[in-house]
Amino acid sequence: MDYKDFGLVNTHAIFADALANHYAVPAFNFYNMETLSAIVHAARDAHSPAILAVSESALAYMGGDLLMGMIWGLHLSPQDRIALHLDHGSSFDACVDAIKLGFSSVMIDGSKLAFDANVDLTRTVVEYAHRYDVTVESELGTLSGIEDENTHSTQSSYTNPDDVVNFVNATNTDSLAIAIGTSHGAYKRKSDDEELRFDILQKIAEQLPDFPLVLHGASSIPEKYVHTINTFGGNITNARGIATDQLRRAVAMNICKINIDSDSRLAFTAGVRKALAQNPSGFNPREYLGAAYQNVYDNCMDEIQNIMGSSNKK
Repeated sequence: MDYKDFGLVNTHAIFADALANHYAVPAFNFYNMETLSAIVHAARDAHSPAILAVSESALAYMGGDLLMGMIWGLHLSPQDRIALHLDHGSSFDACVDAIKLGFSSVMIDGSKLAFDANVDLTRTVVEYAHRYDVTVESELGTLSGIEDENTHSTQSSYTNPDDVVNFVNATNTDSLAIAIGTSHGAYKRKSDDEELRFDILQKIAEQLPDFPLVLHGASSIPEKYVHTINTFGGNITNARGIATDQLRRAVAMNICKINIDSDSRLAFTAGVRKALAQNPSGFNPREYLGAAYQNVYDNCMDEIQNIMGSSNKK
């Protein structure tokens, strides 16, 4: 299917506008109808562009046909400025399958490969994707942490600023995810005084002026959702996200896409736990899933307005 038939857009124009106007496009991961609906309604209500991010495991969980059926049911138009993005595609075949389904953007993650192998894989994906006007995100540097089957590593390595120009020129990639100290999952920092490597970001931005840079593993881990989860039976300890002031500083330095996954998971889980605990005799899924939807919607609105700066940008 052609993504344009679903009213989707690729990331070219929305990234160009984000760079020109100094905001970040939110990339929110979703896994079911509630999270998808909450993200899209928040983006529409905030008049913000958005990227709907789907990991390979989330795609397998929902099923391609059902996922695209939900996208169809949103009745999107290009004026919504919404892209559907494969997050952390692990192979050429995974990216091809997503493009055939109707994705408008794909990420090929060769960050664990040697530099030349990463270049070869990324260039192959780019050459295929560009035939269909699909944009491609790639990655240099490795993030630690665990969030999904394709995003788990006990090691991290910062992006080498000296590599970025050669990589972009050799691959013709459309955007580049970099490693400057973020990590996947809910345990991103060991202490509150840890800072991102803005010196690395500055060097990369100088090497690639006006080029879309992406920050993965950048959830802020809102304490209120962690507190709610623990209050109603959960056991999440020492969770610590990226400080919002650091994220806003990154946006001012050419980061034009920020990925959010863990925050939505926490918001969703907090809604379910609280609703079930406060109504232990209830068993209507619409009630506790409705509470989860509202939390995800509220979190998306907050991050669009207070981190991304992307409200009223369409």
